[in-house]
Amino acid sequence: MTAIWTPHLTVAAIIEREGRFLLVEENSDGRIVLNQPAGHVEEGESLAEAVIRETLEESGRRFIPEAIVGIYRWHSPLNGITYLRVAYSGHCSDRDRDISLDSDIITTHWFSYAELEERIASLRSPLVMRCIDDYLSGKRLPLNLIDELN
Repeated sequence: MTAIWTPHLTVAAIIEREGRFLLVEENSDGRIVLNQPAGHVEEGESLAEAVIRETLEESGRRFIPEAIVGIYRWHSPLNGITYLRVAYSGHCSDRDRDISLDSDIITTHWFSYAELEERIASLRSPLVMRCIDDYLSGKRLPLNLIDELN
């Protein structure tokens, strides 16, 4: 029997405040990169639960999803993995300093779009700017686009 190919299912939080976007600075495969709070969906977890958890673990902020910005498929030339990313927009709380961030997270930043353009080479993947561009263009899909059947 042939093995069934599957992409890595990930989620990301697009969080904008006063024209600035929340990004995490993290260690990824020996590189220091910038990314939205994002990560893999764990078994038994809904996608919304995953983006809430990942945002808390990576930024120390409680995220409330409001819409889906998009669903993206990207094949990484660095590791050969194909990712299927569901990007949510929403808002978050201020940083809870009592929450320890994931060990690969260095810090968090709020960047304007222009500041992100200056850091293109530091972005973890092209998904970072694509999600922000789609968000800025007004792309919003309802949360119930994803029907979680248990």
